[in-house]
Amino acid sequence: MIYQRALAIELSLVGISFQREFEMPIFYRGEHIGTRRVDFLIDGMISVELKATTKQEDVHLAQAINYLEAYNLEIGLLINFGEASLNFKRLANKKYKPV
Repeated sequence: MIYQRALAIELSLVGISFQREFEMPIFYRGEHIGTRRVDFLIDGMISVELKATTKQEDVHLAQAINYLEAYNLEIGLLINFGEASLNFKRLANKKYKPV
């Protein structure tokens, strides 16, 4: 996605540590059941999910919150570049458990 590449350049220019398309294994009751990939993991603690849709839908919000819960991250951003103006939401994981 072009927005991912552009954001990666901007984050690098300002010296923010990130991993792009961060993939993490998901476990259920100790069994590996698959993997999830978030667009960006910032400083190892903030997920950033990018979209380019004409309207941000509840399914996009649910996906971003699911990443927070799966990775046990406290906060995240859902950013949509496809609307008439930039749309973003700051997300909080209500199930977050500090490690």
